[in-house]
Parts: sequence; structure tokens; C-alpha cells
Amino acid sequence: MKTVFASAAIALSLAYTPAFAGETPSSPDAKVYFVNIDDGATVKGPVKVVFGLSGMGVAPAGVEKDNTGHHHLLINRAPIGQGEDGEDEFVYSIPADENHIHYGGGQTETTLELAPGEHTLQLVLGDLNHIPHNPPVFSDVIKITVE
Repeated sequence: MKTVFASAAIALSLAYTPAFAGETPSSPDAKVYFVNIDDGATVKGPVKVVFGLSGMGVAPAGVEKDNTGHHHLLINRAPIGQGEDGEDEFVYSIPADENHIHYGGGQTETTLELAPGEHTLQLVLGDLNHIPHNPPVFSDVIKITVE
């Protein structure tokens, strides 16, 4: 019985290893950033957000091409890259919900309808499967106030 459980555990861990490993390499010079909004900005809605990327290219989700990825915008969530112990947190895959917006078509800008008040924004580049590259490419978190 122990052998069956041990074999199942090994098989399960091997099956999930690629998702946890972030196997798609990023360029060592890659940077993702906000082009038109600075940290601390006060803006009027709707909010236009332009995504910047250097050192890599943009390709739609599902397209396998070296040194490319697609944008994800994180809204009002804990920052990627700041684990509780001070080490970088690594996201295994990026969920799709109101706090994690996918731009899998290769879009490089968007317009957001945000409620008045303070909001945080962060960009993260995902590979063809919505998994951050290795090492992950993400922006600083910016705080904005919507009037």
C-alpha cells in the first residue's frame, strides 16, 4: 500500500512540476512598466493604461515564440514579487478574475472603469500558457487615485 501511495505522490509531483517551474525563459534585460501613469497619480475615469515592455516582444496567448509573452494587469491585489519572508513570491499561473485581467490577444493598452478612490496596479508578463516567465517579469506596483 505504501508503494502505491509513494508512486502516486511521485507521479503527481512530476505532473505539476512544469507549472511550478515557470519553464519559459525570459530575457535577462526584460522590463515591463506603465507608459502613461506614474505612481501616486490622480486620474479621471475611465482610466487609459498603456503597457510598456522592453527586452522582449508581445505575442498572443497560445503562441510559442522565444522571448515573447502577453500582458496581465493586476488590480487591487497583493504585489507579485514580495513574499512575506522578504523573498520573491513566484506565481505559478495567473488566474482570470476582476483582480487579474488577461490581455491574451497581445493588447498593449486598455481602458478601465475603476470606482473613485485609491487603486493599485501591477503588470506581469505571462508566457503562452499564462505562467510567468523564469525569472518572472513584473512591474513595480503603482498606486493611483481615481476622481
